[in-house]
Amino acid sequence: MIKQEDAIGVFDSGLGGISVLRELVNQMPNENYIYYGDSAYAPYGEKRKDQIRERCIWICEFLISQGVKAIVIACNTATSACVDELRTRYPNLSIIGMEPALKVAVNDKINQNVRVLATKFTLTADKFQNMAATYAGQHHIECVACPKLVSLVEQDQLMKQDVVMPILNTYIKGWETLDSIVLGCTHFVYFKQMIKDITQYKVKIIDGNDGTTKHVQSILQTKNLLNTQTCQGSIRIFNSSDDQQLLSLSNKLLKSKIGLV
Repeated sequence: MIKQEDAIGVFDSGLGGISVLRELVNQMPNENYIYYGDSAYAPYGEKRKDQIRERCIWICEFLISQGVKAIVIACNTATSACVDELRTRYPNLSIIGMEPALKVAVNDKINQNVRVLATKFTLTADKFQNMAATYAGQHHIECVACPKLVSLVEQDQLMKQDVVMPILNTYIKGWETLDSIVLGCTHFVYFKQMIKDITQYKVKIIDGNDGTTKHVQSILQTKNLLNTQTCQGSIRIFNSSDDQQLLSLSNKLLKSKIGLV
């Protein structure tokens, strides 16, 4: 039986989902969390759908074995690949996915120029293509795959400005014509402040972490599964890689303010 004190499971292809975990902990500090980073199989963005699906099922089984009341797919690529199948496979468990916050960028606005930064898989998946088609007639939507940004996070190079800035500038080039940039990958949230600096705060930078957290909170509240304890909850972090430095990096990213504004 699912209980209020059970953990919220969170997983990603690697360390990008730590940015989601960070927001969840910030808004719901009394909840217990289990995070699984699949760094040994990263990046998902360049893999086939069946490969991503296989990993997601394995990770969900692991999280369920640890005792979770909900699972957050803190990965736009994994969500695109198999969120519907996971919900069908685990009907008694709340499965919360993520998708590029394009709706937020264009909602109640006209003639918006929007650039969506994401993985190749996310941008070419039917789920995103259908969403983009909904707004394409009224807005200009430009899609840019940014695989190098994922690697920068996974390789702990976020603080190396001489490495990061040339790559980031390539993806942000031509920002002067944009109204907003949508960060369609949880790894990219760590670059949010840098992108704001590059664009001189003249372009709105949008990610889905806050909205996802509020959605998780709403679902748990509806199901009467919010943890009522008043003390700080626990956080357990696992990774498929044998590299212990990735666990250290996960904890560093969780505690850092990188990307926060």
